[in-house]
Amino acid sequence: MRIMATFDPVTRIEGHLSIEVTIDTADGVQQVVDARAVGGLFRGFEKLLIGRDPRDAQHITERICGVCPVAHGMAAVRALDSAYQAIVPTNGRLLRNLTNGANFVESHILHFYLLSLPDYAKGPMTTPFQSGWEADRRLNEEDTNRLMQHYLQAVTMRRKADQMTAVFGGRAPHPPAFIPGGFTANPRPERIETFTTLLDELVEFIESTYIPDVEFLAGAYDDYHIWGRGPANLLAYGAFDLDDAQTTKLFAPGIVWNAAEAVETLEIGAISEHVLHSWFADHPPAAPGEAVTQPQHPKEGAYTWGKAPRYQDQPCEVGPLARMWVNGAYRAGVSVMDRHLARAHEALMVAQAMQQWLAELEPEADVAEMPAPLAAAEAAGLTEAPRGALGHWVRIEEAKITRYQVISPTTWNVSPRDDGGVAGPLEQALLGMPIEDAEQPIEIMRIIHAFDPCLDCATHVMRPGRETRVYHVR
Repeated sequence: MRIMATFDPVTRIEGHLSIEVTIDTADGVQQVVDARAVGGLFRGFEKLLIGRDPRDAQHITERICGVCPVAHGMAAVRALDSAYQAIVPTNGRLLRNLTNGANFVESHILHFYLLSLPDYAKGPMTTPFQSGWEADRRLNEEDTNRLMQHYLQAVTMRRKADQMTAVFGGRAPHPPAFIPGGFTANPRPERIETFTTLLDELVEFIESTYIPDVEFLAGAYDDYHIWGRGPANLLAYGAFDLDDAQTTKLFAPGIVWNAAEAVETLEIGAISEHVLHSWFADHPPAAPGEAVTQPQHPKEGAYTWGKAPRYQDQPCEVGPLARMWVNGAYRAGVSVMDRHLARAHEALMVAQAMQQWLAELEPEADVAEMPAPLAAAEAAGLTEAPRGALGHWVRIEEAKITRYQVISPTTWNVSPRDDGGVAGPLEQALLGMPIEDAEQPIEIMRIIHAFDPCLDCATHVMRPGRETRVYHVR
């Protein structure tokens, strides 16, 4: 017997995602044998940018996401830096790093405590915790209470990280300080002091609470070091420039195949977008700068508004685990718990790097060198968002944007099947997962949340003629 189940919506993420799975119950063993990830809305940001002044790009694309707007601002200005041949001064580079780093730390704390921990530790019977599933609760009352106290502490700590974003960025979310050629805020001593005080608190929290909590949970649920592997092709664009020439980064770019030791040089020309199973007009796999974003709904064989990016026609996972693996900082495995552990240790790496960047700021030095806009150019801006590799591709003609393409991290991780029928990373990670209780398949939620998917609010597109179970997950 096979059970068709739909998780709609997947809660505790940004935006609207539903997951359709088939659970096989033959021989008394219940496990996932098929999965489809459904992004429920065509938002059209790439269309909104057509005809705009290129310098609008960072402000508009930051609105793609309220959780990681800084990364979109970074990707946009990196594309414009390249298009305008801008030279970013040292202070501008450092201030970009500090604002981006603050958003990284905030997002990582948010992900573990507020979005993922309720899958393992039962909260008090009050909003927002009430009515949760009871399946597979392994923690005793003392450990549960301790983690829930840390949950509440994490709410305060992520607020402090948002304050850090606003110190130099001017606002959180959607800081307006990113501009082609640098940054708008000056690193006045009082701003440096405020940022330093907040950062010291966050470093102490990460070291004394966040990392120990993740390591404790990884021990209590040690079988989740096995589940949720996916294709284990790990890709990173790189982030956080360490020199003004942008030749070295805190996280270097690279690609690793099947969780191997060898790291290959990343070739941006090897990236393509597939749309056979997406609600977009069909076209052969195309480079992001050439891909067409033409909605087509309904469409036979399609099931999502997400495209399927591929590297050398292979699905790739992006995110903290990919970054840490490519850079040799974490290589214990590829699984649910490895994603949580890599993210926690990355938070500490970024926070400690920010302490060094603060020391390098010069309060009286320039923060930007305004470039002369060009009437025509074509460029890409590649960086890392907290959730993984993020790329913006722009074409400028007659001083206006004529093409803009974005491939966000979740587009990689939650991609549908490609033109060859190969499932995306999350879809593959769900396959084979044993389910203890088909009425409360918490195991599926744990795998989904480990990827930290980020989509945006939408309506769900239902397909008639199938018997399904719909789980409204709180």
